[in-house]
Amino acid sequence: MKKFYGTGTYVQSVGVENDMEIDGFSIAVCEEIGVELARHRSRSFDTMREGGEDISSFDLIVALSPASKAMAEDLARFYHIEVEYWPIMDPTTGGEGREARLASYRQSRDQIVRELVKRWGDPKEAA
Repeated sequence: MKKFYGTGTYVQSVGVENDMEIDGFSIAVCEEIGVELARHRSRSFDTMREGGEDISSFDLIVALSPASKAMAEDLARFYHIEVEYWPIMDPTTGGEGREARLASYRQSRDQIVRELVKRWGDPKEAA
């Protein structure tokens, strides 16, 4: 989102779990399109709240998995936040071996890019 549309919109990446480390395959396939994730750390909704971040200040939650959709919808009831669900394929289930796994991660990455463009338009036009 930040790479394609700039930093004029406040965006946070939040997951259901707080894994902290970003998967190496995610880092590799995002580097291919100029998105740097190596220093990125994931955090959960609970971590955000514990850190004092006001979830009610967000206008939209984009959920990428059924679990995150369920949690986002639960939060939306209390905070009146719009929730969109983008059913992105889970890349961790894709194939054996490095090349098959990379192909699976690329497919998920490309799904996310298509959804971004569908929702917010061509990144070149937004610049």
